[in-house]
Amino acid sequence: MGRSRTIRMKIIGLLLVPLTSMVVLWGVITAVTASESLELREYKTLWTNLRLPAYKLISEIQRERLVSAQHLRNTSEEPAVAAQRTRTDAARDSFRKLSSHSKDRSEEIRTQVDAVYTQLDRLDAIRGEIDTSLSDRLHTAEAYNTITDTIFGLHRRVALIDDIPIYEQSRVVIDLGYAKELLTREQAIALGPTTAAERRLFTQLVGNRRFVVDQALGELDPVMRDTHVALITSPAYQRMRMMEDQVIAGGTPQGWLGTTQALANSFQEAQMRASTMLNAQADPVADRVLERAFLLAGTCLALVVVSIAFSLRMGNRLSKELGALRLAALEVAQERLPHVVSKLRKGEKVEMPELSVASTTVEIDDVGKAFSTVQQTAVEAAVGQAQLSEGVGHVFRNLARRSQTLLHRQRIQLADMQHRATDPEALDDLFRLDHLTTRMRRHAEGLIILSGATPGRGWSKPVPLLDVARGAAAEVEDYQRVTVEPMPGLRLAGPVVGDVIHLIAELIENATVYSPAHTQVIVRGEQTARGFAFEVEDRGLGVSADELTELNERLVSPPEFDLADSDRLGLFVVSRLAARHDIRVTLRGSPYGGTTAIVLIPAEHVADPEPEARVKEPARPMRVVPSE
Repeated sequence: MGRSRTIRMKIIGLLLVPLTSMVVLWGVITAVTASESLELREYKTLWTNLRLPAYKLISEIQRERLVSAQHLRNTSEEPAVAAQRTRTDAARDSFRKLSSHSKDRSEEIRTQVDAVYTQLDRLDAIRGEIDTSLSDRLHTAEAYNTITDTIFGLHRRVALIDDIPIYEQSRVVIDLGYAKELLTREQAIALGPTTAAERRLFTQLVGNRRFVVDQALGELDPVMRDTHVALITSPAYQRMRMMEDQVIAGGTPQGWLGTTQALANSFQEAQMRASTMLNAQADPVADRVLERAFLLAGTCLALVVVSIAFSLRMGNRLSKELGALRLAALEVAQERLPHVVSKLRKGEKVEMPELSVASTTVEIDDVGKAFSTVQQTAVEAAVGQAQLSEGVGHVFRNLARRSQTLLHRQRIQLADMQHRATDPEALDDLFRLDHLTTRMRRHAEGLIILSGATPGRGWSKPVPLLDVARGAAAEVEDYQRVTVEPMPGLRLAGPVVGDVIHLIAELIENATVYSPAHTQVIVRGEQTARGFAFEVEDRGLGVSADELTELNERLVSPPEFDLADSDRLGLFVVSRLAARHDIRVTLRGSPYGGTTAIVLIPAEHVADPEPEARVKEPARPMRVVPSE
């Protein structure tokens, strides 16, 4: 065996040139930086195939909206309308052709392009309503507005880019383009006298356009801002603002169409110049990003190559030693200790060999010895826990058996006293004392169940299921609040009667404890395809969904009894009894706000009704009284 070295020295030697980290870092830097460059270059492609055709399409739709508004006011001839529709169709076809090349890109872009296609398909329907006079001016304007809104949504989706300055300016330019769209909407509404509804819409459009322009100009770069500032400070723009105020006041300004058309054209030109400038800025930025990617990738690659020879030998030796330690630890955790615990539960003796890990590293040797010590300590603790659990079980069982004997004798004496008693009040007191004794007997049986043994109470013959439910209700403190509804005449097999009565009594006890004293607890039962089902329903406050899930998991898979978890003794006893006879107990919310417990008894424990010599009267719901 060679000279042992500390794990610290080996890790320092390994981390001098972290091969894995450098490879990952190199790949991430190369991929991220190159993707940034490709995305910037894609910006130009998207401008050519999507945004530019979309701007042209918007311009034609704006003109068609204006011509349609003139047509509805009888100020435009049908040839002019047809000619504009032809130009719009040509722009639509061009957009479809160019945008189809971009539909193989991101899902967001595909979704937005499809949304534009859907709106464009509505053009023919809108035109048909106009031609047949089924649409008024306001409805027509709104129909065209919906199409342009969808196209502007595409602009905003495509403008997303990792370069923040370019993205910010693109967003501002798109907002200015939308301001021009709002201006054309105003233009179409105010071609002549307006209605009150049209003036309300016109007022909203004016306010929105002025707000968008004022906000966008403050964020625009100086190079592109000057053109727009000169435009909004021009006499034509000021004259248009006065005309807008006249329209809002209910007037019809002269020269409205000419003034707004000239400004719309000026806005369009300024917007296209700004968009072209942003498109041109993307290429130099992409080149710089790509150069940086090559430089960083080359540096990382050189470091990776240098580190390979130095890292492999030390890394392999250390990984083998740590791997052996890991396998030994897993063997202890997954095989040895579970095997020991299983044998201890069966009452068998155990022997645990020491853990041995061959290593040339001091720290790994120390960890191996520590694992061996931990293993021995865990075995000793498991032995002690098993002995303690067995001792507690014996104590529970002995105390419960003694209590059962005394309670049995007490019940015999009480029964004798009840038969001899003549005073109604004394007899009533004896009945209450007998009920208290019955409850004490159930708690004694609970201790026996907790100890892992089987209670001695049982029946030799099948018992009607209605009597089982009544017997369970009679074993709880607030039996006056329990109502047992009529049930089919099926019977329960004798060997399981005692456990089922105990199980249902625990559920009824929980229902009475966790519900207001003035409410009733309903016990009902019915035959099912797989046996017989009891339902115990309270009308309390109920429990949360998470707590219901946790309680149902406990009922399906009973955990080991924990002495510290004494608040759930009832449910623990229920889960033990249910597992013993393959009974399924499920808790769920009640329609009345409380909780419903469903007990499904397998068909193998359910017998047919006892043959009756005569027809009995139908059973009716009854209040439960304590049994003797």
